[in-house]
Amino acid sequence: MLEDSAEDLYENAPCGYLSTRMDGTIAKINATLLGWLGYDRSEVVGRRRFSDLLTVGGRIYFETHFAPLLQMQGEVRAVALEMVVADGTALPVLVSARVKTDATGRPLLIRATISDARDRRAYEQELLRAKRAADRERASVQLLAATLQRSLIPPSLTQVPGAEVDAYYHFASAAEVGGDFYDLFPLGAGRWGFFLGDVSGKGAVAATFTSLTRYTLRAAAVYDADPISVLGTLNEVLKQEYSSADPRFCTVIFGVLARDGDGFLVDLASGGHPPALMLRSDGSVEFIETPHGQLVGILPEPHFVAASIRVRPGDTLVLYSDGITEARIGRGRFDDDGALREFAAAHSPSTAPSIVADIKKLLESFGDGLQDDVAVLAVSVPAL
Repeated sequence: MLEDSAEDLYENAPCGYLSTRMDGTIAKINATLLGWLGYDRSEVVGRRRFSDLLTVGGRIYFETHFAPLLQMQGEVRAVALEMVVADGTALPVLVSARVKTDATGRPLLIRATISDARDRRAYEQELLRAKRAADRERASVQLLAATLQRSLIPPSLTQVPGAEVDAYYHFASAAEVGGDFYDLFPLGAGRWGFFLGDVSGKGAVAATFTSLTRYTLRAAAVYDADPISVLGTLNEVLKQEYSSADPRFCTVIFGVLARDGDGFLVDLASGGHPPALMLRSDGSVEFIETPHGQLVGILPEPHFVAASIRVRPGDTLVLYSDGITEARIGRGRFDDDGALREFAAAHSPSTAPSIVADIKKLLESFGDGLQDDVAVLAVSVPAL
């Protein structure tokens, strides 16, 4: 049976050992640490202080942090320092030290354990390089996502004479392209088309599907602006893209805004989308119900529901995506108990710019509870 002497265990331990007097003068040092540093024992013991073996930066840290902390606590653990090797190079180390005292508590000497941190330093540097590379890649992805997302949203809304229009898009993630979309565009003869919807999924595939949906809605409206006809055309186009391996569909409200005296007549149809909100000039609020309208892009002959309303002076029509109603608050969702209607009633009557600004503040108040993109489009007629 092999046995190591205590002296051999000390001298050839896998870590460095060092003992100093209370003034820092080195009293004892093992062969392992001498080998790392390239010094003879005679050059160190009784001739140098521990701080003399440190780099300039290490010496400053030792004197301002390490030594005072050791004096106050009697012990320090795993402090990163750099020692100077005989050839002038720096050796990164981790130093743990403890003050030895006599029976009365009087300090006698300091014992230190020193670990070679070169591998750890290289590992940390590699981690840092990897993190920087990942940060650059993340920034590139975020820039691409933001650029792609902006291409799916009109840079500015068409102005409608006699009305105010405004919109807002909340991005849930800087790195993923969402599927919400909206637009408002002229149809000629005093009419304007508008829509707001939500494509299932996120990412590049959803972005492609969103782009197809937007351009199909605009093109179909030019041919036949009847809202149900427009949604029917969209359904025919999206059905061709449907795949059971990667099912894609959308919900959408499409409408036509036509001048009517001092206000506007609105015809709209819904394909499975949350109902539009109407904030009336008298402060009342109503949902423009389009019940049982079915999702677009799945069924061969879906049922779409239309409604006609009049937007009078002082009224505001609001379209929104379900990111707002699905926002998490506490243990439930924001609209579990009709909070959206209550919110609208608290801000009615309003104008398109005002209600969009108020909704933006509401979204900001959700914090981390807002996990999906949100699109908002509002049209109002100025009060007389």
